[in-house]
Amino acid sequence: MSFFESLPPACATFSFMILHSATKALSKHHTTRRFATTMATQHYNALILGSGQAGTPLATHIKSLGQSVCLVERAHIAGCCVNEGCTPTKTMVASARMAYLARRAHEYGVHAGANGDVKIDMPKVRQRKRDIVQSFRGGSEKRLGNAGVDVVMGSAKFVGEREVEVAVNDGGVKRFSADRVFVNVGCRPSRPEIPGLEKVDQNRVLDSTSVQELGEVPRHLVVIGGGVIGLEFGQLLRRLGAKVTIVQRGPRLLGKRDDVELAECMQGIFKEDGIELLLDSKPDHISTSGSDDLPITIKTSNPATGTTTLEASHILLATGRTPNTDTLNIAAAGILATSTGHIKVSPTLETNIENIYAIGDVKGGPGFTHVSYDDFRIVRDNIYPADNNPPQTLRTTESRAPYIPSITFTDPQLATIGPPLSTLPSSRTYITYSMPASWIARGLETDETRGIMKAVIDPETNKVVNFSVIAVEGGEIMSVVQMAMVGGLTWMDLRDGVFAHPGWAESLNNVWGGERREVKGGGGGT
Repeated sequence: MSFFESLPPACATFSFMILHSATKALSKHHTTRRFATTMATQHYNALILGSGQAGTPLATHIKSLGQSVCLVERAHIAGCCVNEGCTPTKTMVASARMAYLARRAHEYGVHAGANGDVKIDMPKVRQRKRDIVQSFRGGSEKRLGNAGVDVVMGSAKFVGEREVEVAVNDGGVKRFSADRVFVNVGCRPSRPEIPGLEKVDQNRVLDSTSVQELGEVPRHLVVIGGGVIGLEFGQLLRRLGAKVTIVQRGPRLLGKRDDVELAECMQGIFKEDGIELLLDSKPDHISTSGSDDLPITIKTSNPATGTTTLEASHILLATGRTPNTDTLNIAAAGILATSTGHIKVSPTLETNIENIYAIGDVKGGPGFTHVSYDDFRIVRDNIYPADNNPPQTLRTTESRAPYIPSITFTDPQLATIGPPLSTLPSSRTYITYSMPASWIARGLETDETRGIMKAVIDPETNKVVNFSVIAVEGGEIMSVVQMAMVGGLTWMDLRDGVFAHPGWAESLNNVWGGERREVKGGGGGT
């Protein structure tokens, strides 16, 4: 209740008249004076925008050194990886693989249920995913709370150098400044411009986040984009029972990310799984002229084969990711960005503005969780060492560049480390060794023989320059080679290593007995 509401009606009216007259008199005698309210700015040693896999550990580490830390998060603590990326996706991949193995049970002499039918409980698949996400997110929230980090849930934008304004989710606006600011706002799914896309039922137009919330298996899912996201979701939904078509602009899956041999191997696997591939194709128009069951019509074109008409129940847009800098007002801080909106950084992750850093996917480059976490380690070691003594030689992103691994969680997995052959100097000659996964003893024993192993060797040093594998648990095989590369071992060390039999890593004894070729760099793997 206000002061005026607490007064009797007559007193309240009289008091208001006195106050109004006094205010008017003051205004008359002080016409040039301005009465403005200023928002209080709270200052911290460190301000972190975003709670991804770089921001959260950085916040708790800085706080452990006795410094004040504020972390601003727009939506969910723990960032994309835990909430919309790695964790939920790989959880769903596991459900899809279980369906795949159940359908193949008879191949192993196991019979379950009449006619080998497999029933998919999509709400259960979704709930399992949600439970694991909540568990991981809760762990991050607990760590931040236990560390005493000030967490503000809201959307931030720069209003000056090292100063931001936050529209708090619960209402109101707050302003913060800091000695150092770390931008960890990540990226979001891109939305391509396709004629007619905005006119169809948007509940049937999915991206890598919304597709995880499906309560039913699509009748026909058309995936726009044949990169990592398109392949993982395309295959898992096919295994859960959907008809799937992948539309890829380029001549092969995965674009320029991997060489021809690997792409062709993956394409063969997808076709074997019953996935339709439209390569060298692009969506020209989308409409709602389809049937009730398949309400979306997609017309695609290929320079060689002409127009293809697809009738779909759902569309998955898997055309890349866009940095979340468009609402951050980085210009107010003077921060420079690339033409794609990623923040420009130095090898130590500092922007062009002193004491403002960009970490995680927002800076561009490989968009992997392990890269984001290593960004945290670079900042930690260079700026916030536990012993308060910065290293004599600063850690940089350049030193890790040749050793960044990647795993595409298709089944079998595609794992790779090192620069692709297509990016190596064309003046140099390299040696490649390759063999099919059907030569791996463990693959034969488990009846998982689809795939290929391939290594690129520098003949001057005998070291592995690039290693790629398509195989079940291919990521674990690749990790062994990664350690050899980091440790400076040669391919002969892998050939002669004593690996446990019959494990997947034992294949590293044998790949060198496969097909050997001498190739020039820049040849795209051919």
